Amino acid sequence: MALPNAYGQYNNSKILTASPAELTLMLYEGAIKFCNIAIAAIEEKDVEKTHTNIRKVERIIDYLRQTLDMKYPVAEHFERIYTYLSQRLIEANIKKEKEILEEINGHLRMLRDTWKEVMKKGRE
Repeated sequence: MALPNAYGQYNNSKILTASPAELTLMLYEGAIKFCNIAIAAIEEKDVEKTHTNIRKVERIIDYLRQTLDMKYPVAEHFERIYTYLSQRLIEANIKKEKEILEEINGHLRMLRDTWKEVMKKGRE
């Protein structure tokens, strides 16, 4: 029984010791994971699981949007992307359409991969 608790403590310490850039990467990874779960739930015709996981993605996108520092011009670009993703997530949740979620997931993967490149260049 100690193993689940140890895993939780590890994850907690991982988050507490992460840099802001690493936290952003974790948020993108989480959004992708929950989007994948929602896609699988649509295939399984599990409406509640679909809804729950789409809402998780929505909350992550909302958080990313709220934490934008608008003093940087690139923040306006991210604001537009996050607004678009939020609108598409609402549509996906209403219609329960796998194709919309696959589109969203593609955008999330692109954002994640771009963020990884930014992190890599920041270390160089």
